[in-house]
Amino acid sequence: MGTIPFLLREPSMTDTDKSAAALGILDDLVRRAMRAGASAADAVVVDGVSVSVAYRMGRPEKLERAEGGDLGLRVLVGTRQALVSTADRSPQGLDALVERAVAMARAVPEDPTLGLADPALVARDLPDIDGCDPDEPSVELLSERARLLEDAARAVPGVTNSEGAEASWGRSTVALVGSNGFAHAYHTSQSSLGVAVVAGSDAHGMESDYASSAAVYGADLRDPVEVGRDAGERAVRRLGATRVPTGRRVIVFDPRVARGLIGHLLSAINGASIVRGTSFLKNKRGEAVFAPGIEVIEDPLRPRGLRSRPCDAEGLPCRRRSLIDDGRLTTWILDLRTARALGLESTGHAGRGPSSAPSPTTSNVWLAPGVLTPDALIGAIDDGLYVTDLVGQGVNGLTGDYSRGAAGLRIEKGQLTTPFNEVTIAGTLQDMFAALVPANDLVFRHGVDAPTVFLGDMMVAGA
Repeated sequence: MGTIPFLLREPSMTDTDKSAAALGILDDLVRRAMRAGASAADAVVVDGVSVSVAYRMGRPEKLERAEGGDLGLRVLVGTRQALVSTADRSPQGLDALVERAVAMARAVPEDPTLGLADPALVARDLPDIDGCDPDEPSVELLSERARLLEDAARAVPGVTNSEGAEASWGRSTVALVGSNGFAHAYHTSQSSLGVAVVAGSDAHGMESDYASSAAVYGADLRDPVEVGRDAGERAVRRLGATRVPTGRRVIVFDPRVARGLIGHLLSAINGASIVRGTSFLKNKRGEAVFAPGIEVIEDPLRPRGLRSRPCDAEGLPCRRRSLIDDGRLTTWILDLRTARALGLESTGHAGRGPSSAPSPTTSNVWLAPGVLTPDALIGAIDDGLYVTDLVGQGVNGLTGDYSRGAAGLRIEKGQLTTPFNEVTIAGTLQDMFAALVPANDLVFRHGVDAPTVFLGDMMVAGA
């Protein structure tokens, strides 16, 4: 069993105490920056604690606990900006941080798109997102989850080895204070499970696969036995995979890979890509991108959402919205800087860390489910591929060209049959989006989620 590294720990504090302490430090830091010559400033702190337990081949392999935090200061001198971060919160350390930040800001070029939010626009009454589990799991509970997880995966007939199972938990305190009057702190937590196993043998070929689960509350995790069995069955069903002949075939994406399509959409409508002109959707705002009836929803305020947040990283309110409404692209993903560059208003999508400036980012996003079951989607296909895994990075965000390695199961006369691998599927995201039909099996598991999706026919390069 591994060692347990501990940082020096303060006496036990309530969440209210932690919030007050973090806000107090940041308020003092912003005031120091203003006295030192900054025309505006904001500061963020992220403090966290995490515990993880790993099992492999039925034995404990790792037990780790880590605690720490970082503080970041952003200062503006006119329209010049600098950002610095530190883990040192002593008065002397903060003085040095402020001095360095202001000196750096005075030395960089001006940028008229920089600036804090208008005080009249910052969020005041922030919602409760129920984003933090008050209970910290014991090491014994995490160990039991990891053991059950791996045991269930290894018990699947055909599984011959394990790459390990892990159960973890973490909690963070996030606080932000700005010279524009914004000040808020909130708490988040996440519990997770993950396991990967190997099926087969050297003589007859081996395949590996994995399964995982994550949730804000430990009680909302999938059953470790179910997750482990899923990983084992996925590995075994890949055995005996063959290549398929080259040609055009109908493609269906498993939910685990379908969510990647939503990720490509989010990258394409990110304000940074639009400002640079490097998105294949740069001229499509307000136009049809998907078929009628398709909806892609974002809700940063969804209770217990893995990516929920009460406001964005510039202190602006967040709200639920349809990024795609009846097939139409409704908006870009904008923070203040990209919004100003485009002559628009921020959409409340700023994200940042202690060592990074604000940039556009999303929260909980999902493709709304359709009405057909996965079996109904697949049942109408005579010759197709059900894709469960993708490899490679062959996606061109500028043109929309799509070419990736794929593995999964063949679809023959409406049934999932034999496994395939070592093929490449190719097309364009424009065509894939236009043909997309979602099934009704959406489950919230990752923060960005999708059901099973039908994508029409694509070029398959195989044997």
